[in-house]
Amino acid sequence: MSNILIIKHGSLGDIAQASGAIQDISENHKNSKIYLMTTKPYFELFKKNPYVNEVILDKRLPKYNLIYLYFLMRDLKKCNFSKVFDLQNSSRTSFYKNILFPKANKDIWSSTKTTLPENTDKEKFDKGSVLDRFNHQLKDSGLNTINTLKPNFSWACSEIDEIKRKYNLQKYIILFPFCSPHLSVKKWPYFDELIKLIKDKFETDYKVIIAPGPKEIDEAKKFDAKIILDNNKALNVSQLTSLIKESSFVVANDTGPAHIAAHVAAKGLTLFGKHTTAHKVSIERENFKSIQVTDLNNLSANKVFERLLDLL
Repeated sequence: MSNILIIKHGSLGDIAQASGAIQDISENHKNSKIYLMTTKPYFELFKKNPYVNEVILDKRLPKYNLIYLYFLMRDLKKCNFSKVFDLQNSSRTSFYKNILFPKANKDIWSSTKTTLPENTDKEKFDKGSVLDRFNHQLKDSGLNTINTLKPNFSWACSEIDEIKRKYNLQKYIILFPFCSPHLSVKKWPYFDELIKLIKDKFETDYKVIIAPGPKEIDEAKKFDAKIILDNNKALNVSQLTSLIKESSFVVANDTGPAHIAAHVAAKGLTLFGKHTTAHKVSIERENFKSIQVTDLNNLSANKVFERLLDLL
């Protein structure tokens, strides 16, 4: 039995997107042991993935921390990996390649760089959609890709019956009005108006809820929506995934929960400004759509609500 390593550090949306690629790598190596190296926020989560046998923690300490780097590389070399699939495709993972397999081609180290189409500029290639890039990488590495273009993140779900009973959640619309502080360009400013439109239209038919992250709880209190927590703490990724999957509809900024919604077949809508496109991040699915505008400040609550009604 050979050992195969997959590298996927994060972020949350990227983890959801990579689910199909991870499944395809595993199903193309049924007689191998599949290891996955990730970071602390996703270490326990990946232990639930049915296509992964072992999870390796990468603390991603600074590269000048030579002691940490030495022990991490030593432990990886002990596993005697026959092939590495770099799904992170970052400068850090390229650095790891230069240590572990400095002369390896795509037969040993599969990445966007080692599988780059001939006569193609990498910067131009990276502007393509995420899932198309994964699909090319794996196909060029000799794999049959059945799931890469249609990732299914449902493996991350956990049982949330107690939470749903506590908040009396039956039919509900879940909103994600947050984004990382350094990515405020992603933030649509009219969620409060959207909440009023939903409540005026549906009254008690749908409950409007928000599931904030650990640093978003105080901000969530500003909205006229039920805040969903577990023992006064933010839901973990598995709980959040289940809450999204079982919702009636999702409206979100371009953040991790939006990508979860897209890849658990939830109905919903995500809002894009000029920061990127829905095509590039591969977020549109059969049930999950997007609105793309030049400036999110000019996207009215009425327009979003009209699209919600069409899709709901």
